[in-house]
Amino acid sequence: MSVTGTLATTERVLRQLRRDRRTLALVFLVAPLLLALLKAMFDGEPAVFDRIGAPLIGTFPLIMMFVITSIAMLRERTSGTLERLMSLPLAKLDLLLGYALAFAVLAALQGSITGAVGFGLLGVSAAGAAWAVILLAIANALLGMALGLFLSAFASSEFQAVQFLPAFLLPQILLSGLVVPRGRLPHWLGLVADVLPVSYAYDALARVTAGADGTRLWADAAVVVGAIVLALVLGATTLRRRTP
Repeated sequence: MSVTGTLATTERVLRQLRRDRRTLALVFLVAPLLLALLKAMFDGEPAVFDRIGAPLIGTFPLIMMFVITSIAMLRERTSGTLERLMSLPLAKLDLLLGYALAFAVLAALQGSITGAVGFGLLGVSAAGAAWAVILLAIANALLGMALGLFLSAFASSEFQAVQFLPAFLLPQILLSGLVVPRGRLPHWLGLVADVLPVSYAYDALARVTAGADGTRLWADAAVVVGAIVLALVLGATTLRRRTP
């Protein structure tokens, strides 16, 4: 592994992202705007918004980073950029970590902005600390980033990459407990939900929102971190010296 190669890749990706103002606008503005929309929808039912507001601060960045990362990485693969980079004396891990670090910066900014708007402007309330919710939002954005990097290898067009959202990520969100508590799911669906990383991401947010802490919270956070690492490792295995 080369630190120089990793940082050079990170710098190149960040320069590309900085020039893509439309993508930056989508990353930074869509999640806060969706929160504002939900605030307006439940204006007459503040208890409902209080229940889902804080968890959604962590869920929206996950969705946005998944979509943005999978499409951006697919462009690198299909345009030949990735193939040209891999012709250089760089390890696969150097390249993947470079991309991951660049998108991690984006994820951290997005999670922070969404949290600041939610707690500062929209009055989202949580029994736990607001900083803990924002930290988990950043972790969830990193999870979306890692899953997007990995799954981009299985798409041959941007349309296919977008389809991974309803096919792969949306079922996890539906089973996470955000819509229906997992304890009320049919037994077999509960078993499926128990092996999905988004379930643990939501559980961690729900525990912080409720003011809970302790071993269960740390265990949920550890699963999310493990899922991020696993997705990045699997993503490294999909990098090829030649584009098929």
